[in-house]
Amino acid sequence: MADDAFDFVPLGAAPRPDDGEELARRVRSALLDQAAGVTDASPVRVAATLDGAAVPTLDVDLTGVVVAGARKTPPPPAPVTARSSEAGIVGRLRVDAHPVTIEGVRVDLQAEAENLSFSWVEGVDGSLAAQLVEPTEQDRVVGQVRVAAARDEIVAAVQRVAADLAKAQGVTLSRLDVDLVSRGPRAASVAVRAQIRKGFLSATAEGGATATVGTDLVLTVSDVSVTSGNPLVAGMLAVASGRIKAYEGRRIDLGAQLPPGVRLVDVGLDVGDEVVLTARTG
Repeated sequence: MADDAFDFVPLGAAPRPDDGEELARRVRSALLDQAAGVTDASPVRVAATLDGAAVPTLDVDLTGVVVAGARKTPPPPAPVTARSSEAGIVGRLRVDAHPVTIEGVRVDLQAEAENLSFSWVEGVDGSLAAQLVEPTEQDRVVGQVRVAAARDEIVAAVQRVAADLAKAQGVTLSRLDVDLVSRGPRAASVAVRAQIRKGFLSATAEGGATATVGTDLVLTVSDVSVTSGNPLVAGMLAVASGRIKAYEGRRIDLGAQLPPGVRLVDVGLDVGDEVVLTARTG
């Protein structure tokens, strides 16, 4: 029968690989096929071990990969009509990048997950794919992730993107100051001050917000503001201001956004010279 293509990772032609080296080659090829906006994917490295239908270890190293420019979502893998399938499991999946560069920001990534269920699927057309199996409460995924990037590089990237967006609207962004401040182990605030110009009109606009993750792992957005001392600019910002201020007090249950078998047990956010986000599931 045909299944949702988004559940499948194409792995070339059946039968399945005989050893970890061949599996790693196929996984790398699948990753490159789905890479969007990657200007240099040559550094991608994959290592794997294979034990029958089980994959004890699967390691993906993205160190040196560069992502930049416009990104288009690649077409999803073609649907698979299964001829046969066999259960498999990835004992430990590890993804590293020290760093991967995204829009000029060097991002350090370390992620690890254990006991990921999947199925080897052979298609009637002779293809091979790995069908991902959504975890359940009885088969939870245990893992952790750490993402870090220099605060100055994040701010510089925001400034570049904001300038491009302003230009598209016929507005010149003369200056943009972005200040990220830690408010505790799970909270941070951002303050923005922009000098804008449109024709003969020049004025300053300011905005800000605070994001806090409580012990219940619910993200709350507060202190949302968008203002300008110039009445004309304030009028121009009225629509955007209304949309942005609608986020005031918004609560997002981070755990509820995940599948049943992925339970978020801890989240950390630290803002210093680096912005560091950590999360743990169990």
